[in-house]
Amino acid sequence: MDNTYYPLSVLPLGKKAKVKALTADGAMRRRMLDLGLISDTEVEALQKSPSGDPVAYYFRGAVIALRSEEASKILVEAL
Repeated sequence: MDNTYYPLSVLPLGKKAKVKALTADGAMRRRMLDLGLISDTEVEALQKSPSGDPVAYYFRGAVIALRSEEASKILVEAL
């Protein structure tokens, strides 16, 4: 995963990445931007729910749970 962008949904637990692009549109895009998921924001995958979806992510001092559908629309670069 060197220097390529991939969906946040495939980020392994305990790893960090930087947001590079949002492919979502409409209300979902607005929600992501409101949460602070803008370019170069560091994100860390913390924990999966028992069913595997959603996953808890840490960024900008907060822990936010995102469903895989949402996380797949956030493109990140490995750190």
